[in-house]
Amino acid sequence: MFMVNYLLNEDEVMIRDLARRFARERVAPLAAELDEKEEFPRDLLKDMAKSDLFAVSMPEEYGGTGESLFQLCLVVEELSWACPGVATSYAASWLGSAPILIAGTPEQKRRFLPRLAAGEAIAAFALTEADAGSDAGSIKTRAERRGEGYVLNGTKQWVTNGGEAQVYTVIAMTDPSKGARGASAFVVEKGTPGFSFGKKEKKMGIRASATCELVFEECFIPKENLIGREGTGFIIAMKTLDKARPGVGAQAVGLAQGALDRAVEYAATRKQFGQPIISFQAIGHMLADMATQIEAARALVYSVARMIDAGAKEYSKESAMAKMFASDVAMRVTTDALQIFGGYGYMRDYPMEKLMRDAKVTQIYEGTNQIQRNVIAQELIRQAGRRKE
Repeated sequence: MFMVNYLLNEDEVMIRDLARRFARERVAPLAAELDEKEEFPRDLLKDMAKSDLFAVSMPEEYGGTGESLFQLCLVVEELSWACPGVATSYAASWLGSAPILIAGTPEQKRRFLPRLAAGEAIAAFALTEADAGSDAGSIKTRAERRGEGYVLNGTKQWVTNGGEAQVYTVIAMTDPSKGARGASAFVVEKGTPGFSFGKKEKKMGIRASATCELVFEECFIPKENLIGREGTGFIIAMKTLDKARPGVGAQAVGLAQGALDRAVEYAATRKQFGQPIISFQAIGHMLADMATQIEAARALVYSVARMIDAGAKEYSKESAMAKMFASDVAMRVTTDALQIFGGYGYMRDYPMEKLMRDAKVTQIYEGTNQIQRNVIAQELIRQAGRRKE
């Protein structure tokens, strides 16, 4: 696998190589089986925890390696090369912990982050509902203040790691009359009375990850589980997604690279008309375009992750670009890679149809690519207005 030299430092090289070995040696051999059985990779996640991969992008004072989104992207990219479904299960735990990292109290951080950094628990992020997908401000789940806490009622949909995670960060309405400004964020632990799990979804792709409905019925949680202040839940959710979207970009880059590597290997060995098909210009040009698109996506994802790590105050536009561009690339690359495999690519005995199925969701979750284009356009308009002032 050729890559541009991105001048990784010693720690970054060590983390990338650790994740790469784990992906090649442990994840790749199980990818097809996990997909076929739609089986959550519990044992693999436990072994990732033993390898300290859950400590990546967690604060050092809570047992992590430091808050580096770039390092997290490196791990997600390598895992996605082997199995995007396993990578999703891993990355979704960080997504679930992000609201606590962003706005949690010192006590909440002491209570939850060490377990998450050690991989003793995994997390999930619950925002989406049946009538609140792209329009996240339309959530209906209610958190009513009662005594020394809140009572939650409602249902969350399509929650990655749902049913498997021990720690859930949940966005619910504390004051519906205020719209998005009436939303608040909470931590809810698995096993809390009134908190149960509904339908486990059967998906087109990333089938090794668990996607489940969350049900809250008179679920009481103490006031200490409120993240930030009442009414800041929507802001916390948007900050979480802004920070997480380069991770989706990294997932898209990793699975696209996996598709390219497999396509090159196949094209070099598959013979037609007495020669390897890679010698035909039509195939060579397809591979060249795929490689160039992947490298451009990787460069953008890496740049945005480093920008966030450097302390940028505003990065919604750049984060949206990284997610949108990389996921569009992943869809194009996996489609072309399957075409190079021809009829074999369409068969489940080969990995290409799985990677193509897995790629599609990167254009959908954590904000559809149409929403990302809206975010980018709105920010461009805002910046243009600033220049006129």
